[in-house]
Amino acid sequence: MLQFAYPIDLSEDEEGRTLVVFPDLPGTATDGATREEALAEAIDCLEEGLAIRIVEREDIPSPSPARGRSTVSPGMTIAAKAALYLAMRERGMTKVALAAALGCQESEVRRFLDPAHPSKINRLEKALAALGKRLEVAVRDAA
Repeated sequence: MLQFAYPIDLSEDEEGRTLVVFPDLPGTATDGATREEALAEAIDCLEEGLAIRIVEREDIPSPSPARGRSTVSPGMTIAAKAALYLAMRERGMTKVALAAALGCQESEVRRFLDPAHPSKINRLEKALAALGKRLEVAVRDAA
């Protein structure tokens, strides 16, 4: 099962701002005036870190075990897009081949993988199913 709940390291800088670092995603970090603000910013930061890796066709590392650390998860759409990206890489499937399997244009598959495009979750779910994956949604108490 693929999950995108990444552990974070929290610290405070010399000005009292809370720093958030994603140890599994080098170069992905943010901060906030308060812990709450930093955690809210961390979601956007994680989504941007995943988006950059998709656009640049880089690996997306799996989250390491939390081991007591707080975790941050991206929103459902970017998580589904990252899962689709990884499934396509795993299967060696091209955009053209996935479009053929879905009976759609290759441009639609390109939009599925465009982090900035507001893809419909049911279409991403269908694309994942074509790759033998099932999208599941979990609801948990907020941190």
